[in-house]
Amino acid sequence: MFCYHQTRPRTSMIDDTPHASRPLHRLILVCVLSLCFEGGFHTTASGEPVPWERLTAGMHVALWSPTEACPQVPSLLMLQIDPERYRFSIHQFRDEGLRAPISIHDWQQRTDAYVLFNAGLFREDYSYLGVLLKEGRSLGSKKHHSWQGLFAAEPTDGTLKKARVLDLAFEGFTEDPPLYREAAQSLMLFDRTGKLRVRDSGKRAFQTVVAEDGQGIILLIKTVDVVSLHHLAECLHRQLPTLQQAMAMDGGASSDVVASPDLLHAVQETTSQAGWRSLLAGTTGVHIPLPTVIGIRPRTPARNAPASGPSPSTHGR
Repeated sequence: MFCYHQTRPRTSMIDDTPHASRPLHRLILVCVLSLCFEGGFHTTASGEPVPWERLTAGMHVALWSPTEACPQVPSLLMLQIDPERYRFSIHQFRDEGLRAPISIHDWQQRTDAYVLFNAGLFREDYSYLGVLLKEGRSLGSKKHHSWQGLFAAEPTDGTLKKARVLDLAFEGFTEDPPLYREAAQSLMLFDRTGKLRVRDSGKRAFQTVVAEDGQGIILLIKTVDVVSLHHLAECLHRQLPTLQQAMAMDGGASSDVVASPDLLHAVQETTSQAGWRSLLAGTTGVHIPLPTVIGIRPRTPARNAPASGPSPSTHGR
């Protein structure tokens, strides 16, 4: 996560600030920055704050409309997830002993995950296209050479980050033995060099995006309406400069995200939640059966119900 703050020219910071008050100014700045880094805050490149709200410890949600800066991009349902607090797991219907894919609501009931979202692309027989790992076991096909995005989580090496968006064009990944126990391959949207990795085909669809920011926080993004991947990639890269790289999961009717009823019930309902709450509950739109999903759940059981209220970083803005 990142917090932008405007500073005055260097001369004004020296000349205008009384010497005795400088420690107080420093203390205020430290406090503001600590709130911003505690969670739930990205400021857009145009200076507009994203309206993050605390869903539970280590997880924030926002419904952000970038249409003023990105006229061709619809509202975006966004979740910030701290991988130090939450683990990610792959769920594939055949591996779970199911005869056929099931809806995301059925997946949620089956897995009891806090949040679930769709994985990457699949064939007509529902077999996964590209790398798919579950607890270190391969459930997919061979590495897809055209798709360079890999969402990887739960490393076998304790020195690695607990969840990453890997760019296979620049970062190596081996399956034997795997560096990560959970992984799902798909398309890169943009990389850390700033290059957009999708062409402007003009094709518009619902989209699911997974991104990683400079602090190692994972962003899960679901479009509320149809949009081209190129326009979405351009908007995210330009308006959320803290994002280092992003990849797209399967889109169209497969694009889906849902939160557990218990998680939503524990968050006190307010008028500001009217937009994102129904989207996270999955009470809108069509939900087709999904062969593979990715679940998010706490690393340690929560002792108390998730706290409600705005993100700490929204105070004082």
